[in-house]
Amino acid sequence: MTHPAFARGRTAVITGAASGIGRAAAEACARAGMAVAMVDLPGPALTEGAAMLAGEGHKARAYIADVSDRAALAAAAARIAAEMPPVTVLMNNAGVGLPSSALEHPEVWARTLGVNLWGVIHGTQVFAPAMLAHGQPAVIINTGSKQGITTPPGNPAYNTSKAGVKAYTEALAHELRNIPGARVSAHLMIPGWVHTGMTGKPGAKKPAGAWSATEAVAFMMARIAAGDFYILCPDNETPRALDQKRMAWAMGDVIENRPALSRWHPDWAEKFKASLAED
Repeated sequence: MTHPAFARGRTAVITGAASGIGRAAAEACARAGMAVAMVDLPGPALTEGAAMLAGEGHKARAYIADVSDRAALAAAAARIAAEMPPVTVLMNNAGVGLPSSALEHPEVWARTLGVNLWGVIHGTQVFAPAMLAHGQPAVIINTGSKQGITTPPGNPAYNTSKAGVKAYTEALAHELRNIPGARVSAHLMIPGWVHTGMTGKPGAKKPAGAWSATEAVAFMMARIAAGDFYILCPDNETPRALDQKRMAWAMGDVIENRPALSRWHPDWAEKFKASLAED
């Protein structure tokens, strides 16, 4: 079963489409019969990806834009509107994962929030009006992260950006379902451990515990067809039940007034581990 937004002869716009999950999503949409607008920074990966799909007989074009630059993304959207069929799938997927500290690296914070959070907001606000206006079934998929929910120590800029994506997409879903006659829905993609250029070294073999980007996208499309908002992906190492326990513990910090990030706190770490064995 496939969601009707993934319709033959319609367009999927995918940001961060040069590699990883974005590239896999572009391939899946093209092979479903959609035209594909692949948006990313300039480089051979983007042009070669679009050329590969075009060589297979699909309508796929590369569009250069930095999603943190609203004007650049709006210019790309204007070209897409002129050159491609109506957009029924928007996947705001572009992301960066730069090392950061809560006390330092303001330039990293600016870039991370600019791409990971503002890129999602810009993409939605630039493309959604036309998607609502044409009246066809459509979906907006925003790529979040489990780190935006459990916020583990080590990369606060990334965690903050993805927590923002979660909150923004929840608000977007609520607004869309309260627009009379709207046929656009929002969905939060929450990948598990996916082997991409961001999570592994270039050219490295996929670890046994990781999913491929193709597996993650197939799961995403199946869950959208089933009507899920939260697309919580497992992987070969972490089943859904473990993710649920980790997320429940994170919310328990607030409810029980435990120390922040108690899962990693010396006074609570063993209690967290014990909780994993509970039914």
